Amino acid sequence: MADIPDDELEATRNALAPTLDATAAVLPWLAKTRAPRFDKKLNTRWIEASQRLAAAWSERHTNPDAEIRPPLFALYSIALETGDADCLAFGEALAEAADQLENGETPHLVAALSAAIESLVEAEGLEHPTFPERAQHFANRLANAARLTPATAVRSPTIDRLFVDEATEHIEQMRYALAVLPPDAHALKNEAESLRLHAEQLELWGIVRAAKEFSATLNAQLDHLDQREIQDELSDRIEALASLIAAVLDY
Repeated sequence: MADIPDDELEATRNALAPTLDATAAVLPWLAKTRAPRFDKKLNTRWIEASQRLAAAWSERHTNPDAEIRPPLFALYSIALETGDADCLAFGEALAEAADQLENGETPHLVAALSAAIESLVEAEGLEHPTFPERAQHFANRLANAARLTPATAVRSPTIDRLFVDEATEHIEQMRYALAVLPPDAHALKNEAESLRLHAEQLELWGIVRAAKEFSATLNAQLDHLDQREIQDELSDRIEALASLIAAVLDY
């Protein structure tokens, strides 16, 4: 390779100098670790309490008598300890929503609680970069949902149509993932789980149950997806899900 003349090298250095200086100025800031906002032990307790609440809420879907108040108020007590306004408002909104559940749950309230509790299960807990924004968002959403009574919280045809449109896309992706050779187990799992979560938020328990049954069958047959009879069984379950989804608009 030919040597580059010294004058050209100097010109290149001069042209790059502003960029290099700017990068050198920024690097020390990027290297700094963000200082924790909360005591490490307090955050660990928050993460553990969040996990217990999420487990109790998940159990409630299969066992209506499952108690969520103890883990919820345990989380609220930690929110009080933080002294953080956003965290405290979030904790209060969760507690008020739990009280409202006993007076009569609505799809809006259950959906708000599901989304809020799901947001809590983060490895970083209180130290998650977006925790303040999330806390504010879900505190407002829970408060709005708690104001609706079973008499006023009527199912929304618009929400149902949106659900059916999105769920139908999941079904199409599942059909495609099953049709390819070999069947795409990863895509089948992801689509079924996304569908289950969405149906759960709207309390469409028949679809939730069917999606879980599909996932259970898939997990049990992962090593046999090349067999035609297994593919047929999975296909039948997909079509059963499709029928349940289409029926949502009939209510």
